[in-house]
Amino acid sequence: MEKIDNLDKKILSILSTNARIPFKDVASECNVSRAAIHQRVQKLMEDGIIMGSGFDINPKSLGYSICTYVGITLERGNMYKQVVGRLIHIPEIVECHFTTGPYTMLIKLYARSNEQLMDLLNNQLQGIPGVVATETLISLEQSVKREIPINLSE
Repeated sequence: MEKIDNLDKKILSILSTNARIPFKDVASECNVSRAAIHQRVQKLMEDGIIMGSGFDINPKSLGYSICTYVGITLERGNMYKQVVGRLIHIPEIVECHFTTGPYTMLIKLYARSNEQLMDLLNNQLQGIPGVVATETLISLEQSVKREIPINLSE
């Protein structure tokens, strides 16, 4: 990964608080041209520093009222990629991590109801070859969601 300079950090700091800000406003805040901002952002994307852009959709607005984290224990850790190959076909799963600690994997999923959650757990997740156990944690409220801090003085 390319090293980033202070201008890149400033651009990232601005975009992480408002990804929809016009480049002309970023340019003004950074005292450079709009073309320079466009080129910098393009390079940050090409280098994998900015990993996409999009909108945060409120799952509740689509009827997904239950946010759940599921710890998955696999028969063998080397089954991870095979299991991921099955998990990507379950649209309610929005994140999947290969982890250390008590679980082999940790996933985040949304369900519309307790019944759907039970179906996802019992009929879909636990039916995947190699999955030996799951532990479900239901999120009651998301209190913090933000991007990693960008230190402009480093």
